[in-house]
Order: sequence, then structure tokens, then C-alpha cells
Amino acid sequence: MNLTKAVVSKISMTLKTSFHTSLGTVSDREGLIVELFDDKGYCGLGEGVAFSSPWYTEETAESSLSVISNHLLPLLFEDEITHPEQLEDTFSSVRGNPMAKAALDMAVWDLYAKQQGKPLADLIGGIRNEALAGVAIGSKDMDDLLQQAELAVTQGYKRIKVKIRPGYDTKPLQTLKSHFPDIAILADANSAYNGFEDDLLALDDLGLQMIEQPFSQDDLAQHAAVQRVMKTPICLDESITSYETAVNAITFKSCKVINIKIGRVGGLTAAKKIHDLCREHDIQVWCGGMLEFGVSRAHNVALSMLPGFNIPGDLSSSDRYWTKDITVPELIVKEGTVKPFEGNGIGVELNRERLGEVTLSKFEYKK
Repeated sequence: MNLTKAVVSKISMTLKTSFHTSLGTVSDREGLIVELFDDKGYCGLGEGVAFSSPWYTEETAESSLSVISNHLLPLLFEDEITHPEQLEDTFSSVRGNPMAKAALDMAVWDLYAKQQGKPLADLIGGIRNEALAGVAIGSKDMDDLLQQAELAVTQGYKRIKVKIRPGYDTKPLQTLKSHFPDIAILADANSAYNGFEDDLLALDDLGLQMIEQPFSQDDLAQHAAVQRVMKTPICLDESITSYETAVNAITFKSCKVINIKIGRVGGLTAAKKIHDLCREHDIQVWCGGMLEFGVSRAHNVALSMLPGFNIPGDLSSSDRYWTKDITVPELIVKEGTVKPFEGNGIGVELNRERLGEVTLSKFEYKK
């Protein structure tokens, strides 16, 4: 691919509204933006989606930056890459760190699509002309939660994801169902539950679209046990960190749905493989969000054009979270759907002025 240079910018932006989960509250979002250049001037864009602290996974923005700078970029530039799918072998000597790997994987896929003169969605086998969009809401205050839901419904979103935890589950879900009976509601626990005998089983009669990640990411056995007794589909999120973990979850019948996040599973190559695996085993999939910036959102849109993505994903409009995003054009949801971006690659470019405003540090690697 004739790579010549990589630039990794660590950035931070303040969310319009703080985002609450059972694991913590996010007000300021750090992340990494990767620019990968070739000898003809093409630039591929990727994004590192790890958070500032290790509350969601073990990785952080700072640890990802270290792994990318000191380990992955040297491996990438030393290898003779002709196709993005080679990166799994190129990075195989580095254990774990899927979010760091995904940041470069995204950039390589975007660059490759631009070199091929094709939209990324077409290159990976996308067949849809639009994707269904859902929204995630979270608040400690019931009135605020209802206001967020009302806004989402007004904006045409097809699904609402609600953050729950023990002691804050049945009441908010029942309230939302009574106020918005015609919209799909997904309950996301972010591993907040220890057992399923009490609170969790009480949710089974609420008509939820699914319950996402009730137990620890390593506990496939308990997810399988609860799925056997509940009619509500169990969805796995944090448990799916690779293609191999998806194979295990399906083998153990731990879920009926998998949330695919490019950053969490190690990149677009792994995400596509998981999508294909789930189609083979009649497991539903949808594209999850990470409170990302515009680069990762554009990759998510491309992924969501694959045929298996029949459930609304976390494809919220950029202006729902940011006063101004770092990419143009920004992602816009209209009547609950998202159209693929036009142009080759992911179809967006960096807003250099905005990127400069929010950059904390910059690292450059040359061949």
C-alpha cells in the first residue's frame, strides 16, 4: 500500500449532555484520530475509541496511544501490506489491545478503499441504501430520561436504548413503555447484575426488544443460563472482544443477539467476520456506538450497510452529542434512517480547524 506517514492525534471534546451508565458518567470524551498517508497523497482515517479510564474495557486512550506508537505502527510499516485483512497476521505478536488495533485497521481500510476508488461500504459487501438508527439515553433523573426519550421519538429514531442497573430498571422501563408504547426499547445493563433470579427476571414481561450485557463480560455461562429461562433476547456487548469470543458465545448459546462494535472487536475485518458468522447461525446483529467522533461514526455507517444489520444501531446524529464534530459532512439521522456517505472510502474528511481546536497532543511516525 506504499505507506509513508502516520499521524495520531489525541483529542478531547465535551459532550452536550453528560452520559450516565451503571459504570460511571462521561462528560468529556477523549479519543485518538489516526491519519495514514500513502505515496500518492491518499489519507486513510481511523479512530481509537477507548475511554480516558478503563471502566468499559481494560484499554484507555493513553494505553492505546502507547501501543499504537511503540508497537503497532512499526509492525505496520515494516510489513508489505496489500490488503487490510492482512493486519490480523501483522499484529498477531501483540496480545489483546483490540481498540488500538482497530484504530489502525480502520485507517488502512479507508485508505485501501480510496486507493481502489470505491466507497468502503461497497468494498466490504454492503447492499443497503440506508441503515436504521437508534439512540442511547441515560439519566439518574426520571423527568430528564423522559425528555431525552421524547426528543428521540420526535427526531424519528426507531429504537431507544436505556441504561439500567439493579434498583433502577423496572420503574424507568415501565415508565418509558407506558409513554412510548410503539417504539422498541432495549435495556443495557453494562454488566451491572450479579445474578438473574430476582430483578432481571422481572423484566421479562415488559416486552423489551432485548437486554444487553446483564453480567460480567467473562461470564458466558450465566448469560447462557438466563437466556434459557427468559423469552427476552439476551444481547452480548462487552463479552464480544474478537471473532473467537463470538464463536464461544454462539457455541454456548449465551445470546440471541450480538452488538458489533468495530473498535471493541479489533477492527473492520473482525467485525465483518462476526457479522458473517452470526448470519450463519441465525444470530441477530446491530452496530453499537461508543460516543464516538465522526471518523468512527462514518466507519459504523459503512459496516451497517452489510445485509445482516436489521436492527437499528447506535447511529445517532453527530449534533446529538457534539456542538461541532471533527469531520465533514457530519452524520445526520432523518426519519430514523442514515444514508451512506458519498465518495470513496468512508466518505468524510477531517475538519482541520475543529481538529486543531480539540487536539491535546500529536504523534507522527514516518517510514
